[in-house]
Amino acid sequence: MKFLECAPLDRINDFLSNLNLGESTIKGCLEAYSCKHSGADKKLSISLGNEILDYLGKSSDNDSSSPEESLITRTSRKTLVYLILALYHMYPDYDFSAVKAHQYFTEESWDSFKQIFDAYMFEASKEWVETFEGASLLDALFKALDEVVTLSDCEIYGYLPDPEADPLPERGAIWSFNFLFYNRKLKRIVTFRLSSFSNLIADGFSFDEILDEYDEEIFADMDI
Repeated sequence: MKFLECAPLDRINDFLSNLNLGESTIKGCLEAYSCKHSGADKKLSISLGNEILDYLGKSSDNDSSSPEESLITRTSRKTLVYLILALYHMYPDYDFSAVKAHQYFTEESWDSFKQIFDAYMFEASKEWVETFEGASLLDALFKALDEVVTLSDCEIYGYLPDPEADPLPERGAIWSFNFLFYNRKLKRIVTFRLSSFSNLIADGFSFDEILDEYDEEIFADMDI
């Protein structure tokens, strides 16, 4: 995959690069990639494809109605390979297994993405409005993504793994999300990683205490 320089993403990336909100710091990054394979990606894509085919063969022998059928029915194997390659570019030091990774991809809509974004980025959104005095952060994000990957033609995926398959917990993130906006026609993916880190750990608070308190606040505000 080839990294693409996309000016519409720059202002949001600058804003989210190290956003200090007092008790926490939010770090976010938008990156655009062409799905055209180059260099090491060619070998890796072949390896991932073979891993998927091997697993499908084994699972079909055991249970024809197993969840692994989603590799075929819900998304093509080629799409899955693109998504995993994108994860490798997002986290180059982490080794993703195709078989494990597919279990943690969720198909999202803009509305479901918006609900997550609004819940976790409320304070950041207020900071954006105070800084730029215009459209909301979400509206600016929509416009930037639309310019790069045409959201109406996009498939949106979330990567929400369990703790053992999450590349971020050892780095001290309170919460983290990874979203991928994939346009088949353009053969382009925009990745969006978003994490929050506590500024209070150095002040003597335990990580578990901070995490529990933060979860209570988030779920109290969400409309479930």
